[in-house]
Amino acid sequence: MTEYGVRFERKGKVALITFDRPERRNAFNEIMWSDLEQTVSELKEHLPRVIIVTGSGKAFCAGFDINPDNPQVSGLIESVQKQERLPVEILIKRLQSAVNDLVMLPVPVIAAINGDAYGGGAELASRCDLRVMDPQAVICFAEVKLGLMPDWGGGPGLTRLIGASRAADMILTGRKVGANEAMRIGLVNRISAQGMALDEAMDIAEMIAKNGPRAVRHALTVIRQVQDLTMKQALELECQEAITLITSGECIQGITAFLGKQPPEFPDI
Repeated sequence: MTEYGVRFERKGKVALITFDRPERRNAFNEIMWSDLEQTVSELKEHLPRVIIVTGSGKAFCAGFDINPDNPQVSGLIESVQKQERLPVEILIKRLQSAVNDLVMLPVPVIAAINGDAYGGGAELASRCDLRVMDPQAVICFAEVKLGLMPDWGGGPGLTRLIGASRAADMILTGRKVGANEAMRIGLVNRISAQGMALDEAMDIAEMIAKNGPRAVRHALTVIRQVQDLTMKQALELECQEAITLITSGECIQGITAFLGKQPPEFPDI
C-alpha cells in the first residue's frame, strides 16, 4: 500500500480500512482507487467477520478529488469538451464497481464517520450496512453544487436508506446534515462521543464478531435484498437462508454453549 492512499489492517476478526490522504480531506485520486480495489481483492481472499471504513485526520472522505493535478479530472474535462460519452461511462462504472465490491462483501460493513463526509464520501457511507457518526461531523451530498450528481451508487443507496423525499431534500439542495438530524431521519445508527466514532464502530464490530459468522452472513443477505422483493419473495428468501444456516450445524455450537451457560466460541468459516 502507498503512504497516502487506503490503509488496510486486521484487528482480530475485524478489518479496518482507513482513507489516508488527510491533506486532501481523504478525497479519492487514482492511487486511492487502485488501493481500494487491491484491498477488496485481499479481503475476498480471507474475509474478516466485520469491516470498518473510516478516514484519517479530521475528515471521513471528501469524495472525488476535484483537482487539476488529478489525471482523472483532466481526462474527464477533455472527454466533456470532445462530447465523448464512453470515457465518462468507463470512469463512472469503475467508481461504482469499486464501491459496490466493497459494500457487497458478504460481511457487515460499518462506516465510522469520524469527520465530514462530502460527495462520494457521503455516498460510500450511505451504502454501508451501519453508520456511526461523530457529533461534530456533517454529511453532505454536494455534487449538484458542482453541476454533478451522485454517481458512486449514493443516489439509490440514500433513497433506500431514508426514502425518496428525504433523499431528494439532501441530494437536490446539497445542504449539510449534522449528526442530530442524521440520527433523526435514520441516516446514521449512532452518534458517538466527540472523537470516538471509530471506537464506537469497533465496539459494534466486536459485538457482531462474537456471533455465529454464518448466522450473521445469512441474516445480512436477507437484510440487503429484502427491499427489492415482494413480501412473498422475501419470506421465501428468509426461509431458504435459514434452512441453509441451520443445516450448516453452526447452531449446535450456539445451543450447546447456551445450555452449558457458557459463551459460544464460533469458529471462522
